[in-house]
Amino acid sequence: MIGKLADKIIFGTALIIALQVPQLADHYQQFLSGLYESTKWQVDGYEATAKQHEYPDLRAMINHHLENDDASVRTDATQKLYTLELYDELTNGVIVFEEGNLLDKAIYMFNPARYGNLEKTVSNFKLGIPLTLNGIAFGVIVGLLINYIITLPFILWTRRKNHL
Repeated sequence: MIGKLADKIIFGTALIIALQVPQLADHYQQFLSGLYESTKWQVDGYEATAKQHEYPDLRAMINHHLENDDASVRTDATQKLYTLELYDELTNGVIVFEEGNLLDKAIYMFNPARYGNLEKTVSNFKLGIPLTLNGIAFGVIVGLLINYIITLPFILWTRRKNHL
């Protein structure tokens, strides 16, 4: 009796948590898209400057500025290089969220290298239930898996105890 109740509580909790992942993915995609657009705006400005000053491309301008004698120019070039690398990373993320499935999105979001973005997203996140079939299916499947993983040691222990 207590075991069945515990099993239901574990499954219910796991289901509620798993159902949040699709919602969180939607919020994360909105955050990522905003960050991508603002970074793209900066990179577009850098590219226009490179073109205006007849550099073959933005990286050539940055590399030239990294070799400059003036420390402020080198620092500015380093910041531009960081922004360009961020833009490339964000571009990959936007592709994952536009073309990937929910599992791909979850793996991208929960990558330890991106915890900062996840924390910012979670700070504005409200609990909810996904309204898509994929979101609900993901929640049920993950909820069942988590429930099974948590209860498996108890099931095995009970079976072993009954066989003795």
